[in-house]
Amino acid sequence: MNYKYYNPRKAALDTARELLTGALNAAVADGSLPEAPLPEFIVEIPADVKNGDIASNAAMAGARAFHKAPRQIAQAIVDHLNLEGSLFDRVEIAGPGFINLFLGAHWFTSVLQAAATEPEYGRTDGGHNVCVMNTPGQNSNAVAELAFGMMVMAARNMYNGTSGTELKGKKLGIHAYGNVGRNVARIAKGFGMEIYAFDAFCPKEVIEKDGVTAVDSADELYSTCNVVSLHIPATAETKNSINYALVNKMPKGGVLVNTARKEVINETELIQLMEERADLKYMTDIMPAANETFAAKFVGRYFSTPKKMGAQTAEANINAGIAAAQQIVGFLKDGCEKFRVNKK
Repeated sequence: MNYKYYNPRKAALDTARELLTGALNAAVADGSLPEAPLPEFIVEIPADVKNGDIASNAAMAGARAFHKAPRQIAQAIVDHLNLEGSLFDRVEIAGPGFINLFLGAHWFTSVLQAAATEPEYGRTDGGHNVCVMNTPGQNSNAVAELAFGMMVMAARNMYNGTSGTELKGKKLGIHAYGNVGRNVARIAKGFGMEIYAFDAFCPKEVIEKDGVTAVDSADELYSTCNVVSLHIPATAETKNSINYALVNKMPKGGVLVNTARKEVINETELIQLMEERADLKYMTDIMPAANETFAAKFVGRYFSTPKKMGAQTAEANINAGIAAAQQIVGFLKDGCEKFRVNKK
């Protein structure tokens, strides 16, 4: 779907009308409803969110034409409504025969993604510009805490009942020193770890101001540290960059923790390395494409969350909501576009 000059509200209304018209035609075609001219009906955005994202009186409008109770007509429409691949994932019949449609989560995700990536997104049919912002940093502590949960889990042998090791005194490498990396460093101090970081875009003095040792390269970081926590984005330069040669530089008993992106891991080479080095462990918040292979081959040395969970805390959601509200006020009051992602 091309979101350029796209109006999501109009699209939802138009799609609902097409789906309901198709369901009415299908119901007439198979005899569920008698032959009759299709009624003119309304689709609208209801005032109360409990009544769905889109509501329609199609069944009630058809009562006279079909000589049936609105509730019966509504049931026939719903029985013939094909939501697969549409903007909607749920439908319900309310009251005497209103039909309420609910937009699917995939729709909201795709719209947000398009808004963040399409330069022209936000220009509606009326030509108005829409400012789309994100709320960076609001889930950083949540991700950092999960990274440490994985470190402790790896150090204690997945809690399998055997003796493990402690994080105190170990060397922690932070690969990319952004919002999450800074929180990882803060927590690591409480564990009594020696902290190192490499970030090609962050000045050394910024890193060392936090009491963290800045190193000159990823090679130096991996060869120095017992544990490496990954926080790099997935770019053309970083995809598959965490590979055999780099991870093999880690000392014996090394632990790689990934709460960043799946694409940065060269899975084929990491599997080969872990087959050759039984001392290495891999903990990830992003399930690999080769998850089954990792899980089967490296019992006790590999863990993946079932889905990306770094930001899934009540506090992170509250923080993001408050930040979004403050940014909206700042935009409306002062025209502040600091966190705009669809640049003009």
